[in-house]
Amino acid sequence: MPIGRGTRIGWNGGSRTNITGYRLRRAVRRADLPAVAETRRVLRDNLREWGVAALVDTTELLATELLTNALQHTCGGAVLTATLSPEGFRPGEPGQRLRIEVRDTVARLPRPRPQRWEPDPVGDYGTSGRGLLLVDALADDWGVRPCAAGGKEVWFELNAEALNTEALNTEAPNGEALNALDAETA
Repeated sequence: MPIGRGTRIGWNGGSRTNITGYRLRRAVRRADLPAVAETRRVLRDNLREWGVAALVDTTELLATELLTNALQHTCGGAVLTATLSPEGFRPGEPGQRLRIEVRDTVARLPRPRPQRWEPDPVGDYGTSGRGLLLVDALADDWGVRPCAAGGKEVWFELNAEALNTEALNTEAPNGEALNALDAETA
């Protein structure tokens, strides 16, 4: 039951595809936490190269959450796939869509932490259990689906066009319009 809203795998950088725009695929072995940082760096570099630098912070945070969840809660590794699609969320819709998928080998679906309306002194100070809440709050869409070969895929999507437009129209503290892309290169 899906939840949410909505050969060898290479270690090289992302590549252009003729159907989807750009795609990056990285495999991470179980308990290889340094590979999580390396995957995050490669993802960051590719997003900048693909022209969607405005998505870097949110994508890094959410992808790291999904990847570490897969490594912590399964007995195997995981595969992260990032795809920048040249169309929006609906076919024919203008804009770009970034989809991040993390596939693991365990069919058990993740359970989002229940939201509590009253303070929970034990849970409020816990060090884990908030990853899917972050995904739900920050992603434009997300979900989980079982994989035919076993395991599952947890994914999220971000609307690249909306974030790029917001980044270009950010106001500086003095009230002047600030082009975030120019600020990055300055």
